[in-house]
Amino acid sequence: FIEQEVAWERPAVFIEFVPFKWHAIVPGVEYRAQPLINLHVVTDWAEQKGIGEFRLLDRIHELLAGLEGNTFMEFDIDSSATNHNHEDIVENIETYTCVGFRHLK
Repeated sequence: FIEQEVAWERPAVFIEFVPFKWHAIVPGVEYRAQPLINLHVVTDWAEQKGIGEFRLLDRIHELLAGLEGNTFMEFDIDSSATNHNHEDIVENIETYTCVGFRHLK
């Protein structure tokens, strides 16, 4: 996404679902997984004034921590990384995990 030729507004968040494996709780009926979800939080390098981008990450975390839905629960942060290997932007990758479940019958 960062190599796209069309410009996009920043800050921006791109969501990446990392491939994961389902584990049968009841074969053919119920499955569980602990997927990883990467949030690629992209800001302009020019905006970097100390820790401003980290405040944005904290705000995102406040909104997501503990999130639950019909097919997942226990949404929480797992790890963080900062990537400065781009010319004029900074990419922070916030990795979240949760317990996902799938009922087929």
